[in-house]
Amino acid sequence: MKRSTLKEQDPDLGILAVQLSARVQREIFRRSAEQGFDDVRPRHGAVLAYLDAEGTRPGELARLAGRNKQTLGAILDELERLGYVRRTPDPADRRAKLIVPTDRGLSFMAASDGFVHLIEQKLADTLGPDRYRDFRDALARGVASLPATGQDTEG
Repeated sequence: MKRSTLKEQDPDLGILAVQLSARVQREIFRRSAEQGFDDVRPRHGAVLAYLDAEGTRPGELARLAGRNKQTLGAILDELERLGYVRRTPDPADRRAKLIVPTDRGLSFMAASDGFVHLIEQKLADTLGPDRYRDFRDALARGVASLPATGQDTEG
C-alpha cells in the first residue's frame, strides 16, 4: 500500500495536529471575514492570540507564539499597517516597546475569542463534555511534554 494511502487511512499525530489546527483556523478566519476582518490572516494569530489589551512586549509575544523575533517583527509590521496594533513606549521601561491593540485589534480579539468558544462548544457537543475535557487535558499534557524551542515552523 502506498504511504500516502496509509497516512490518509491512519493519520499519525503530526497529520492530525496539522488538520485540527488548519480546520480551527479556517473556521476562525471564515467567521472573521464575515464580520469584516477579511484582511487578517492565520499567521497574524501569532500576535493576536496572545496580545493583552494593555499591551505586550514583542519578546514576550515571540516566546508565547514560539516564533523568532525577526518573524514576529514582520508580522507586527503587517498588523500595524492593517490597523490592528500600534507600537508604543513601555511606561515601565521607556527603552522598551509595547505592542498595543487598536480598537480594531480589540474588536478582532473579542470576536475570535468568541469563535474559538463556539468551536470548542461544538467539539464538546460532538464528543460529550467529559470526553472533550479529557481530550483537552491530554492534548495539553502532550504539548507540554515536547520541546517548545527550536526553529519556526512558519516564517
